[in-house]
Amino acid sequence: MEEMGQYLGILAAVVGISVFALIYSFLKRYKRCPSDKVLVVYGKVGKGGGHESRTAKCIHGGASFIWPIIQDYSFLDLTPISIEINLTNALSKQNIRVDVPSIFTIAVSTESGVMNNAAERLLGLGQEAISNLAKDIIFGQLRLVVATMDIEEINNNRDKFLAAVSTNVEAELKKVGLKLINVNVTDINDESGYIESLGKEAAAKAINDAKKTVAEKNREGAIGEANAMQDQRVQVAKAEATAVEGENLSKVAVANSDASRRENEAEAERKASAAEKVSIAKALEEAYLAERQAEINRAERESATQKADIIIPAQIDKERVEIEAEAEAEKIRRHAKGQADAIYAKMEAEAKGNFELLSKQAEGFKKLVDAAGSEADKAVMLMIADKLPELVATQVEAIKNIKIDKVTVWDSGNGGKDGEKTSTANFLSGMMGSIPPMQEMFNMAGMQLPDYLKGKDLETKEEDAEIIE
Repeated sequence: MEEMGQYLGILAAVVGISVFALIYSFLKRYKRCPSDKVLVVYGKVGKGGGHESRTAKCIHGGASFIWPIIQDYSFLDLTPISIEINLTNALSKQNIRVDVPSIFTIAVSTESGVMNNAAERLLGLGQEAISNLAKDIIFGQLRLVVATMDIEEINNNRDKFLAAVSTNVEAELKKVGLKLINVNVTDINDESGYIESLGKEAAAKAINDAKKTVAEKNREGAIGEANAMQDQRVQVAKAEATAVEGENLSKVAVANSDASRRENEAEAERKASAAEKVSIAKALEEAYLAERQAEINRAERESATQKADIIIPAQIDKERVEIEAEAEAEKIRRHAKGQADAIYAKMEAEAKGNFELLSKQAEGFKKLVDAAGSEADKAVMLMIADKLPELVATQVEAIKNIKIDKVTVWDSGNGGKDGEKTSTANFLSGMMGSIPPMQEMFNMAGMQLPDYLKGKDLETKEEDAEIIE
């Protein structure tokens, strides 16, 4: 198992390295084209517009992925090439041989169709080979243009000659993927000296024309001088005649000019003063507006400051007091609710206790009545018999604390007149009457004392009192 794990680890490492190498190789196949070059992708590059197979795909200023095995790439340099063309013995339209030394500047074209021509015909060639190819094309076209023009036309109309050369040469250069940048013809000569003779003729003609012009000007000058002398005398006389008038008119004009000047100066001064006052007033108005806006801003700032210093703290204190009051009210409500719940629980407990006590008493009374044979009188007698010791103890308690050391009765011994009691009898009767009667105690308790416990009536008591006497 350990050997198997090592084997799997090595296999995973090899697979990872292979995947990384594959990804790296794919990334290396993504080629970017510099601005001074043309990227040419050749191999299997797809179909053209007419479904014919393309030999290459040209890219300028972009990038492309080069598929391995089925595609490859190369670059075409866009650097301009300067070619010196020393054309000699070129036959003109007049069968005069001329020399046309010139300098042509060419470069690989970046037009879409022309780039494909360059990829097909110039890919792999160096600058020297491209220069030689272009030189052959330029020589042929330059000779052709010279053969279609006269010497005078070539010599006098250089623009037409250069335009014809540029048109013919550029059309042929496009066929191999090149473009013409500039043409500069340095000089034009011929072996027979025709152009030189034309120059001498032109120079002689120019000299003769100049001499003729000088003689004519001299003649015109002499005639003009005589006429000028005559005119001078006439004009001097006229000038002297009109001098005074001119002086007067000049003085008037000067006066008018001075008046107009002073008027214009006054008007300009008035306008300047008015403009100055308007400017001052406008400046003051703008200053007042600026001060007013500044005061408004200051008032707003002070208002905001006071609001931040007074209103906001007061509002915060108000909210704090409200929150504290709500908290205190909630505390009181909860405390009151707790007390109410406690009181309710206490009263509920007492009510349950009283209910249990009364229930037990009712249950005891019911059992007592059942024990007395369901006769209420007997049940009451049983209850009284049960409570009799307590009742007697209560009556005894009422008089037991009365201390009587000695009772002295002064009695005359005579009986009462007309059936009246004696003093001793009245005293004992009053003493017995001070003890609470049992009947009244039962009445206060809401019960009825049995007849055999009620005792004797009042007459019997009086008799007993007389007997005691």
